[in-house]
Amino acid sequence: MAFGTQDDTDEVMNEINMTPLVDVMLVLLIIFIITVPVMKHSVNIDLPRASSAPQDTKPETIRLSVDAQGQYFWNEQPVAESELEPRLQEASKRNPQPELHLRGDKEARYDRVAQALAAAQRAGLRKIGFITEPQAK
Repeated sequence: MAFGTQDDTDEVMNEINMTPLVDVMLVLLIIFIITVPVMKHSVNIDLPRASSAPQDTKPETIRLSVDAQGQYFWNEQPVAESELEPRLQEASKRNPQPELHLRGDKEARYDRVAQALAAAQRAGLRKIGFITEPQAK
């Protein structure tokens, strides 16, 4: 059974279907409603200007040497054994704390180098290193 006649099917539709257009526009509206507050979710603050270069303060290096006769040298200047510990204590109070490079002559008695090391530890120096010569091949 036919519901319409041949003339009904040949008729041209002269109106635009607005439903898909309205659906697309509503989806776009929802997307903009959600994304715009996220993009502008910041507080405007006038921040101070500063240089971002790190300040690299290198600690002083103290060169403490013990020669073959057991004499102490503070940065190549002779120093008496009685003056050694007060100088080390004064150096340990500096900020940043200096590094102590301990150099012992190979002919020096071990106890002289050990006494200097013990004095540095009692004074509170934390950065202590031994300086050696590279072995010749």
